[in-house]
Amino acid sequence: MPAPLMRLLRHLSPDLGPLRDSRDYRLLFGAGVVTMFGTMITMVALPYQMKELTGSYVAVGMMSLAEFVPMVVCGLWGGAIADALDRRRIIVLSELGLLVTTAALVVNAMLPHPQVWVLYVMGALSTGIACLQRPSLEAVMQQVVRHDQQAAAAVLNSLRWNVGAIVAPALGGLLLVHLGTHVAYAIDTATFVLSLALLWRIRSLPPVEDAAPASLRSLVEGVRYATGRGDLMGTYLVDIAAMVFAMSNALFPFLADELGSPESLGLLYSAAAVGALAASVTGRWTARVQRQGLGVIVAAALWGVAMTLTALAPSVWLVFLCIALAGAADMISGIFRTTMWNQTIPQELRGRLAGIELLSYASGPMLGNARASLMANFGGTRFSLGAGGLLCVGAVLGLAAALPGFRRYDARTDEHALAERARRVEQSSDHPTPA
Repeated sequence: MPAPLMRLLRHLSPDLGPLRDSRDYRLLFGAGVVTMFGTMITMVALPYQMKELTGSYVAVGMMSLAEFVPMVVCGLWGGAIADALDRRRIIVLSELGLLVTTAALVVNAMLPHPQVWVLYVMGALSTGIACLQRPSLEAVMQQVVRHDQQAAAAVLNSLRWNVGAIVAPALGGLLLVHLGTHVAYAIDTATFVLSLALLWRIRSLPPVEDAAPASLRSLVEGVRYATGRGDLMGTYLVDIAAMVFAMSNALFPFLADELGSPESLGLLYSAAAVGALAASVTGRWTARVQRQGLGVIVAAALWGVAMTLTALAPSVWLVFLCIALAGAADMISGIFRTTMWNQTIPQELRGRLAGIELLSYASGPMLGNARASLMANFGGTRFSLGAGGLLCVGAVLGLAAALPGFRRYDARTDEHALAERARRVEQSSDHPTPA
């Protein structure tokens, strides 16, 4: 193979350093692969079952609203306890709670007349537990991965997520049509059992010695730190705007019917992950980008453009292509945001800030799906897709103009990035990352 091509492939392929160098990261990565597989099947099964039981746009969209309050409350509290308690313990106990909620969905699905309220309650409960867990999962990356490998870990995490998001929804669509929702939920339950076996082997991940106890005061401290940094606020606000205006997954069951291809439902849910996977596999170049703020702005605007094109696509495969392009743009935005967070936020605040980050990247899709459902109820599926995409582009460009500090962020000169790099170098010399 010619040397220039070899160099190109090396620059584009993922950096496996975090997997090679950290045992705990390998265990977290493996558990994440297993859990993501089952979770994505359930992500398809819940709205599908709600649609089958009610036939209502609004009923499907309201599932996101039912999950919103638990997401906000548990996301913030999850950040507080992630800084105050052993993060491994939080992760393991939360995983056990998620296993219980999926088991309840199995039981409900096997009833002669499954109850709609159970879908809302279990959806909200599982969201709350997942949001208690997520800040700890995000925060431990600083403890198990070296500072100079944070961008590589962000790419690998996105790669893991996208492989599951491609395979699982497609399989989930087939399972739902041929075997029923109870089988889909049962597979999710089994994946939690396997992931628990991996997570149990992770070493203890205690907080820093003078960690603040979980309290309202500690939450306020985290919020004050976040709002005092314009670059962090930019990562939150741009992503929220992009998701609120252009996220439209709740429309996929109806879009598949309008395209005359109900069996393509799983394909539509997988499309964004296909694009995101392509971005992840070729994402090694993102580690060389230093202007991550500008990168987030460009990627979020492209996400909106792609969703606008989805509204105009006349066939299943063109719709798939447009959603895949949107997924690629969203993944690049996510890699840049994660890199900024893990390279600039002090460890003693990382959990609480992860809780705030969770609100930004989780509330947007929830509100976006509700927005998409309500707009579709008045103007139809295509109107909701197209108008949402255009609103997204306008909102992102407006925020870019209003947040010059975020737009100009540069990791080579930013005071927070330089301070955290120096701290991690000093820490690694005293406590090397376990292999």
